[in-house]
Amino acid sequence: MKKPLIVLTGPTAVGKTRLSISLAKAIGGEIISADSMQVYKYMDIGSAKIMPEEMQGVPHYLVDELTPEDEFHIVRFQQMAKDAMEKIYTRGHIPILVGGTGFYIQAVTRDIDFTQAEQDDGYRADLEAIVQEKGPAYLHQMLAEVDPKSAEVIHENNTKRVIRALEFYHQNHSPISAHNEEQQERTSPYNLAYFVLNAPRELLYKRIDKRVDEMMTSGLVAEVQKLKDMGYHRGMVSMQGLGYKEILAYLDGEMPLEEAVRILKRDTRHFAKRQLTWFHREPETVWVNKDEFGYDENKMLEYMLSVCHEKGITGE
Repeated sequence: MKKPLIVLTGPTAVGKTRLSISLAKAIGGEIISADSMQVYKYMDIGSAKIMPEEMQGVPHYLVDELTPEDEFHIVRFQQMAKDAMEKIYTRGHIPILVGGTGFYIQAVTRDIDFTQAEQDDGYRADLEAIVQEKGPAYLHQMLAEVDPKSAEVIHENNTKRVIRALEFYHQNHSPISAHNEEQQERTSPYNLAYFVLNAPRELLYKRIDKRVDEMMTSGLVAEVQKLKDMGYHRGMVSMQGLGYKEILAYLDGEMPLEEAVRILKRDTRHFAKRQLTWFHREPETVWVNKDEFGYDENKMLEYMLSVCHEKGITGE
């Protein structure tokens, strides 16, 4: 018997948080955040983090569990998520993975094996020195020469992933893209209900712009300033997150605030587009298009519960 697992994902700002609470309450679920930023303490506004008063008593995991200097990557996420799932199963409840980081979700739903992916610190240091000296484009070109498939999907500015792919090739003499393809063909060890919440593109983009405006009025600049005062800087992975790197650039005098906000909105829209592309490639997804339900959350919830029941995923 496969254990039950529910996923509720979708592009940023589509409205996953509220629906996830209703779903958890209806099915006896507990929520695990599949988000690369909400795991960090002190990073509330820019990560659109769910606040304790919004949780309505539903337990949440991987929210506020690390500090911004802590290393948080896919392997650590997978381990923390699995630990949380075990606790949830022990209580007789159903884990619900909620968030928009597609690769994180896939690491759990397919139980991807990262054992081949041990890092080699010496080689990593060499690659980091190359980035400092010759820039990310040069490093990306190195990747294109040994693993063109990965170079195609990894943006040259995402040096963390470029380095990871080069490291993998260095250690295994085979491209990480081939390893990933092989892993992605694995079937899920879970009885899986995988929902993608979506809205028409134009509406989604309006919601993103509105959300950024709300972050600004809620004090995003003060939040980033406070992080800066605490000694957190752009060299940290956490501070490279959307909303943080743009405001840091403003605080460091690199651009006016209006420009930082414009870039943040633009890059968040691009991010949402990439998220949708990822989810379209995933098998087993059940799309919940908000316009088809007349934007009625009760109808969406009813539909999701009916899919869960069909799969034999039933709550308390």
